[in-house]
Amino acid sequence: MNKLYLGGVVFTALMLLLTFLSVGTTKGGLNDDIVNMLAIAGAVALVIITVFVVIKYVRQMQVDSASGELADENWDGIGEYKNELPMGWAVMFLLTMIWGMWYFTIGYPVNAYSQVGEYNEDTAAHNTKFEAKYKGLTGDKLVEMGESVFLAECKVCHGINADGIDGKAANLNKRINAASVKYVIEHGSNYKLLGTDMPMPDRNGLFNANTGALITDAEIETVSAYVANGMKGDGAEIFVGACSSCHGPDGKGMEFVAPNLAGYTPALVANILNNGKKGAIGVMPKFDRLNDKQKEAVGAYITNISK
Repeated sequence: MNKLYLGGVVFTALMLLLTFLSVGTTKGGLNDDIVNMLAIAGAVALVIITVFVVIKYVRQMQVDSASGELADENWDGIGEYKNELPMGWAVMFLLTMIWGMWYFTIGYPVNAYSQVGEYNEDTAAHNTKFEAKYKGLTGDKLVEMGESVFLAECKVCHGINADGIDGKAANLNKRINAASVKYVIEHGSNYKLLGTDMPMPDRNGLFNANTGALITDAEIETVSAYVANGMKGDGAEIFVGACSSCHGPDGKGMEFVAPNLAGYTPALVANILNNGKKGAIGVMPKFDRLNDKQKEAVGAYITNISK
């Protein structure tokens, strides 16, 4: 074998060995990481291409003599032949360009390590273990868990006593206040019942069945106070005529039709946590950071303290 080719083979093998030792044996190395594998593959290809292209043209300079038509341009008397681009060089150049563009636009972005992705995977695995461990938790233990979750995640807005911090958030010790009822009647609600995607319409869709007319401003004021007072006092007739067909005569709601207005339930709280809520105070975002059991627990806790 020609000494030049032999030297190239030895150099290539040495470079590949050093590449493997520097990556494959270090902490984090390959470890089935597709991005590292792609990087190593690219490095291997570049080493092989570079070494053997250099060998080819060094060898060619040793044995070949220049020939052909010179270009018109020259630099200090040094001209350039109008020879065709070598096919091997052109193919290699094109392939490396294609590889580079693929790696830059698809290879790395699609397969790269993602800290957010790792966090989501770890969170999903933790939630699976959590749900399995506490699946059967009920009663006082569930309420205790809900209190812990509430103090960790909810007290910032609703206050340590769940009183809403002077109106900055909803007072969870009471199911609803008159201002909130009035707002929902006038503007509608984004509340989405389990299994449905049907929010409550605004006042233009609310009729008082007793009078056959749209609910009036005075009726809104009266029925809002009635609902906020725990379904007591004036307004019962208006509620029955305009609201009971969905919320029931006792205001406790109907499954897949309307929520409970008389009190909190774990399902109602979990639904709000899942979908968020708009109201007289403002907009509460949905709370994706809690898993299903934690949402159930918070619902149990709020239901318990609002009795």
